[in-house]
Amino acid sequence: MNLAYRLAAGGAGDLPRLPGSLHLNRRLSQWLRFLPDGTIEVRSGKVEIGQGITTALAQIAAEELDVPIARIRMLPASTAASPNEGVTSGSLSTQESGSALRYACAEARAIYLEAAAARLGLPAASLTVVDGEIVAAGGARSSYAELADDALLEREARANVPPKESSQHRIVGTALARLDLPHKVYGEPRFVHDLELPGMLHARVLRPPSPAATLASLDETAARALPGVVAVVRDGSFVGVLAGHEEIAVKALTALQQGAVWHEAETLPDASALGDWLKAQPAETTIVDERGVSSAAGAAHTHRARYTRPYLAHASIAPSCALGQWHDGHLHVWSHSQGIYNLRADLALALALPPENIVVEHVEGAGCYGHNGADDAALDAALLARAAAGRPVRLQWSRADELSWAPFGPAMAVEIEADLDAAGAILAWRHELWSNGHSSRPGRAKTPALLAASQLGQAFERPLAINPPLAAGGGAERNAIPGYALPAWRIVNHRLLAMPLRTSALRSLGAFTNVFAIESFVDELAAGRGEDPLALRLRLLSDPRARAVLEAAAKRANWAAWEKREGRGHGIGIARYKGAGAWCAVVAEIEAGRDIRVERLVIAVDVGLAINPDGVANQIEGGAIQATSWTLKEQVRFDRTRITSDGWEHYPILRFSEVPRVEVEILPQPRQPSLGAGEAAQGPTAAAIANAVFDALGVRVRDLPITAERIVATVN
Repeated sequence: MNLAYRLAAGGAGDLPRLPGSLHLNRRLSQWLRFLPDGTIEVRSGKVEIGQGITTALAQIAAEELDVPIARIRMLPASTAASPNEGVTSGSLSTQESGSALRYACAEARAIYLEAAAARLGLPAASLTVVDGEIVAAGGARSSYAELADDALLEREARANVPPKESSQHRIVGTALARLDLPHKVYGEPRFVHDLELPGMLHARVLRPPSPAATLASLDETAARALPGVVAVVRDGSFVGVLAGHEEIAVKALTALQQGAVWHEAETLPDASALGDWLKAQPAETTIVDERGVSSAAGAAHTHRARYTRPYLAHASIAPSCALGQWHDGHLHVWSHSQGIYNLRADLALALALPPENIVVEHVEGAGCYGHNGADDAALDAALLARAAAGRPVRLQWSRADELSWAPFGPAMAVEIEADLDAAGAILAWRHELWSNGHSSRPGRAKTPALLAASQLGQAFERPLAINPPLAAGGGAERNAIPGYALPAWRIVNHRLLAMPLRTSALRSLGAFTNVFAIESFVDELAAGRGEDPLALRLRLLSDPRARAVLEAAAKRANWAAWEKREGRGHGIGIARYKGAGAWCAVVAEIEAGRDIRVERLVIAVDVGLAINPDGVANQIEGGAIQATSWTLKEQVRFDRTRITSDGWEHYPILRFSEVPRVEVEILPQPRQPSLGAGEAAQGPTAAAIANAVFDALGVRVRDLPITAERIVATVN
């Protein structure tokens, strides 16, 4: 019984709970297939987005099946064949797909041992697997290749065969080379941007000049007159061009831009007072969590602070791209979407097609953790491919498209109050936040969330961004509940009901801002008490694994022996991602000159069983470097009408020359379940940098990014 049937029937709650994504994708044949040449095909619904998940999942499969990793062939995710694992997000791939594969492969191994036992006339318990060969003590043997039969795995998983104990691991836990890197290192074709199909046309889309603009008129004459232009497509305010060569499509787009007249309106907020604007908007207010009495009548003092972050762009190094092709009422799309089944659902809505008439195939894109323009480009390609008479169409976004039209990470304001006794001890804690929702991903609303769907002649209403349920990690409220042992707290979330700028998931969602705010606030309390920030945290932490990462980071950074020098500072931050994921502590060392420069980041992390320690370190390093860029440089800029940060000169990111030295220490936990690492470092890194700035300059900057101008404004 497939996932769609189960969901239609109300989920799989009537069935025994299986590990991870195996619960809703229960056929073993959905996950793996043994081939007569000795290779094993492995399918996952999670996609490679540069996080190394393909390698980690291959290690899990090879480990449980007792074959070298060279025998594992990881297949790209496709709605035609892969298990539906939702969206690759939230640092959940190892937990969801990895645990499913562990049990699926362990059970498949047992099934093949039983088949070999029947063939050899021996008890299954007397057989072992060595490099895919099934061997008996007396020398009798068979193999996965010899027994390869698809029918053996056409059954529902029972998860009744326990995976290996960590003491038996030979492949899991080792730092194997990433499977996806050789192509990237040597510049070989791998990305969707590199994909070439026979007879392919090239396409570009004419973007409005501002979020609220509508197309008043369009002169298509000059564009259509260019040699090589195949078609100009217009549907409402959606306009695109098809050409035989990419350079012709670009020239035709320029001609269309010159022939377009738009109606515009001032709908964007005052960027200079974003925190005030957020608090003034209509909102849906919910109590996230409440413990004890959240206000202390006998408090000697109440400390208050507000922290903000601006809208953030995904700023993918390569702009979004997709290919689409129609054939007999069926659509095939190649996309770097992080949720191929969700994208298929929205394409079906926008194009009035049955979902089964659409295949979405994942091809890697050049970098994005979150909801960028990948899904939007897929609809662009599908719409324009309808005018291509069956030929495939490659649709490429521009840099300006990506920085202006991909969904943004929402701006946020967080206010924290703590009631303190005469000695500065915390009696009660209050945390309020204001933000748009953090997800407008496809497949989760009654109308398509894809950009072009709201620009068509018969336009679909653009759904308001939502927050995932707190049980799934939450959105704006992610990590708003403090990880400290406090006597009382009240956490409140105000989800904005106005969305002048389109917002959706950006790496770590609200955790980045909430951890930045909480950890900055704890440092402020330590300063008020005249107490070492590390010592205060250790007093407030009761979780032994949290204390362990904090102590490990401090020890490696030689926190206690730090020598105070002018213009230099160090700071610390810690969080358990989503309150249920990996623990991460960061010590930042900075130098304050004309700008803030992060010299060194020392990070300790506990991810449970590390499938590939090198992959874990890569993810922590990458997350910390991206968080450094957000903390020091990045913000979406706009006037009251238009996005103005539509190029690298107006949306700067951290340069290679500015990247700090990053040291990662992974605390060994081989007996603990694996936890995702990709987003654990975001919030602690921002907090550690902000706290280091205060240590260096005595200036508390609560509004990101921490620029020289903002420091001066704070002083004044």
